Amino acid sequence: MGSRGHYRYHWQSHNVKQSGVDDMVLLSKINEDAIVDNLKKRYMDDYIFTYIGPVLISVNPFKQMPYFGDKEVEMYQGAAQYENPPHIYALADNMYRNMMIDRENQCVIISGESGAGKTVAAKYIMGYISRVSGGGPKVQHVKDIILQSNPLLEAFGNAKTVRNNNSSRFGKYFEIQFSSGGEPDGGKISNFLLEKSRVVMRNPGERSFHIFYQLIEGATGEQKSSLGITSLDYYNYLNQSGSYKVDDINDKSDFQETVHAMEVIGISGEDRGLVLQIVAGVLHLGNINFREAGNYAAVESEEFLAFPAFLLGIDQKRLKEKLTSRKMDSKWGSSMESIDVTLNVEQACYTRDALSKALHSRVFDFLVESINKAIVKVHQEFNIGVLDIYGFEIFQKNGFEQFCINFVNEKLQQIFIELTLKAEQEEYVQEGIRWTPIEYFNNKIVCDLIESKLNPPGIMSILDDVCATMHAVGEGADQTMLQKLRVAINSHEHFNSWNQGFIIHHYAGKVSYDAEGFCERNRDVLFSDLIELMQSSEIAFIRALFPDNLNAEKKGRPTTAGSKIKKQANDLVQTLMKCTPHYIRCIKPNETKKPKDWEESRVKHQVEYLGLKENIRVRRAGYAYRRVFRKFLNRYP
Repeated sequence: MGSRGHYRYHWQSHNVKQSGVDDMVLLSKINEDAIVDNLKKRYMDDYIFTYIGPVLISVNPFKQMPYFGDKEVEMYQGAAQYENPPHIYALADNMYRNMMIDRENQCVIISGESGAGKTVAAKYIMGYISRVSGGGPKVQHVKDIILQSNPLLEAFGNAKTVRNNNSSRFGKYFEIQFSSGGEPDGGKISNFLLEKSRVVMRNPGERSFHIFYQLIEGATGEQKSSLGITSLDYYNYLNQSGSYKVDDINDKSDFQETVHAMEVIGISGEDRGLVLQIVAGVLHLGNINFREAGNYAAVESEEFLAFPAFLLGIDQKRLKEKLTSRKMDSKWGSSMESIDVTLNVEQACYTRDALSKALHSRVFDFLVESINKAIVKVHQEFNIGVLDIYGFEIFQKNGFEQFCINFVNEKLQQIFIELTLKAEQEEYVQEGIRWTPIEYFNNKIVCDLIESKLNPPGIMSILDDVCATMHAVGEGADQTMLQKLRVAINSHEHFNSWNQGFIIHHYAGKVSYDAEGFCERNRDVLFSDLIELMQSSEIAFIRALFPDNLNAEKKGRPTTAGSKIKKQANDLVQTLMKCTPHYIRCIKPNETKKPKDWEESRVKHQVEYLGLKENIRVRRAGYAYRRVFRKFLNRYP
């Protein structure tokens, strides 16, 4: 204890020059400016963590911080929250101990906009829990897989965006499962809506998924010749956004880490090779171009077909045929006939891109499944869930993906409000304690605007209706959707429309969405011709990625991307509601991604929409120590 006590004293004495307050419940004035000022003081003195009672506020430092070593792990283990400066380890330790003492599942909800530091926070939590929980070789194996799942899924699911150099373009909820003795002995990942359109297109100055750059930079000479790998700018899928290198990312060494992670997870050498072969295959597919030949599409230069066909184990002629024509069922009198319809250039490009996106997203699903298989645990005891989900984002042009991402964030904000502002106040009223209600914005109204099934229907219901009634999705469908939205919800106070799209007043600000491509991306259909083509591959691994049963009768409406994310978001909310929740609210201090750079107005905006002032006021007005009587009794008999 000596060294630990000494170190604690040393850090506290260093703290004498008092950087604001550790816990903002103790602020003398409670308004947005005082909160921003306190966070700034701390940030400039390299304290990135601050509390509001049990809620942890974390400001992205955009640099490595010195206080994440063994010393700190030891210091926070089993210590009371106020013994030490605020830290993510304190929150992680609290979760772990609560799970053990109360025998209840815990979860941590990490929220904040894109680039605020959520993914890094999730890694610190997993790392801490891995270090403080015991266990022998089997447990060590589970820990290794849990930690290695990060670089692997990031390689295939993260990318550089304008906002963030390592942006998660998918959401994940990772449950770490424990034995009754508190050893991690299993786990499970649920993943949400991968932004697969990034494979084929993106905003200027952004990159596709890291793996494409890793492979090109890190492949061995032998891999280069067998996979046809040349320079980055050779590939149409990579050269369109003009961004290849990222300051703080080393694609070459990351590639080694990705391959090592596949190994640790237990993916065989052969399958690892095939995963990379598909990554290369996707890049080569993007180099197939089309030209108009009498109103129809023809492949511009046929030699570009050979390599992707070879890598995917399919016949070159069939590939050409499936990219330029499609089987359509047509009804003649009472009989159904299938006819081949020739595609135009735009449709051929769409078909090529649909195949590329499907290949990437199915490989991603294979990786998630491989991780889950490696650590599956049949008998559930306790678990700690870590939610790291794509952050709220606003770009110059926002499309269907941003709409889905922002919807999920809206739902998470809803949980936070329900549990920290609404439920806590209701508890005092139930207990008959005098209470002056504290006003706050309840964003349930925005969630309903997006997902409601009832009258008036939400945006997602209207979108699904349009997709179900329009067979050919072209320009017309998106405009029809806009007209229907205007008729149904134009009077809603959180909705406006403009000539090319609509605006939602989210909790985090107004976002204008461009309607172009909404219907097509929501329908998210992979034509049966392409599925058949991939099922004809001579590579068993590739056939297994396309297990679709094409003969199954098509009953009812096909599932749309929107209805899928809505179901996933609501299932997630139910899962989280069954756990004891902990919160990390991440703040992005600037747009330059540089340390010590503080953009006052940006931070103030985040402090406002995260509801920090209301959060502090509710905590201050209530009792400092609240514990359910039964739990109190069990813990302190």
